Amino acid sequence: MELVTRRFVLRDFGDGDTAAFEAYHNDPRSQEFYGAEQANPEHARELIDLFKAWAAEQPRLNYQLAIILRDAPQVLIGCCGLRCANAEAGTAELGIELAPEYWGRYTYALEVMQALAVFGFNSLQLHTIYGGTVGANSRIARLVEAFGATAVTRPAPDWMSNKGWANG
Repeated sequence: MELVTRRFVLRDFGDGDTAAFEAYHNDPRSQEFYGAEQANPEHARELIDLFKAWAAEQPRLNYQLAIILRDAPQVLIGCCGLRCANAEAGTAELGIELAPEYWGRYTYALEVMQALAVFGFNSLQLHTIYGGTVGANSRIARLVEAFGATAVTRPAPDWMSNKGWANG
């Protein structure tokens, strides 16, 4: 599976992506966004294995893709996806994460989100694509607004509340 944008290739994870994925996932800045049970080095490896398993499923319900720079094909800058398995029919959850050194590059995130939306609506025939975060996540709130999406507030999971993140 591969989607190509002006600056990125969004593709299934390969064995060569593991070290870069682990490196940014184990960065303390990234770990802030995970619960205690997920903030460990093994979690990144488990995720890569899960993403590869999803790619092999038939029919495929989850698309979790590596974000690669087109100008530097060996550089993994994050991951993104549409996950339909636990969503209602015709809907998918959109997720995107960038390695900490790429945080704040909203146009990167917008370009990736646009590619996922086009793929989801046109190829997967989805009618709704949604994402989840706590309301206090101002980075995501800015992306939601720039993308033209609608923000809907939901209660934060306990682990997020325990980190001091409240609903916005």
